[in-house]
Parts: sequence; C-alpha cells; structure tokens
Amino acid sequence: MLAAGTNSGPYKLVLVLHLLASIVGFGAVMLNALYVRQAQRRPGPDGLAVLEANFAVSSVAEKVIYAVPVLGLALVGMSDKAWKFSQLWVWLSLVLFVVALGIVHAIVIPSEKKVMALLRRQIDGDADPSIASELEANGKKRDIAGPILAILLVVIVFLMVWKPGV
Repeated sequence: MLAAGTNSGPYKLVLVLHLLASIVGFGAVMLNALYVRQAQRRPGPDGLAVLEANFAVSSVAEKVIYAVPVLGLALVGMSDKAWKFSQLWVWLSLVLFVVALGIVHAIVIPSEKKVMALLRRQIDGDADPSIASELEANGKKRDIAGPILAILLVVIVFLMVWKPGV
C-alpha cells in the first residue's frame, strides 16, 4: 500500500472518496423507512412501485457502501502508521460494519423481496388470508432491523470522528 501520510494529496483524495461513498451509500438507505411508510399509504400497484423503486436505489447504494471499508482500509495503509489496524476505532468499526452487513443480508433484503412478492400476489388477485399476516411479520422484522442498523451507523461515525484508542 502506498504510504503517503495523512497530509498528502493522495491520502486526502482517498479520504474524499471515502466520505463521498459514505454520504451517497448510507444517505440513500437511511430514509428507507419513509419509503416503506409511503408505500403503505398507497395500496396496490402504486405502493408496490414505491417499494420497487426504493429497492432499486438501495441496491445501487449497497454497492457504493461496499467501497466505504475498502477506502477506509486504504486510508489506514496510506497513513504512514498514523492509523493502525490494532487501534480500537479501526478494528471495531470494521467489526460493526460486518455485523450491519449480516443484518442487511440476513433480514432486510430477504424481507423486502418477500414483501414485494406478497404485494404482487395481492395485486394479481390472490385472496390468500395469510398474505396479510406475512406482510405484518416482515414489517416487524424491518421495524427491528432498521433502528439497529441506524444505531450501528451512528456508533461507527462516532468511532471515525473521535478515534478512541489512539
């Protein structure tokens, strides 16, 4: 890794990219709950369209979010040992990021796909009474996962700003 020091041009460029990826990626998904609420206010095809559009945007944001730790690790490597992988704020941020990804991939994404599939069934005329209970169950999962993910993001930002353990 190019050791450049924290005041060098290359370091600052990667830092800008790290911050932009964070803003674009996390910014795009932080308001997902508002889109869900809007979809709930628009039953039928209109609500499904809101969810599908949000899912498409979130899918792009997810790829941008993957760049955040890669760029962060590059910054550690470029810092000329100002930052070390052994420092609390570095390794704990990575651990919390992996935990958040686990929640997203185990709960949020499958739940969103399930809700859209259930709504498509309803729109197509499926009158199965279990659809409503499945929608409610998936909503509860999302209602638990969302705030946990928000808290994890706040903690990671706190770690990045205050750098405990330096």
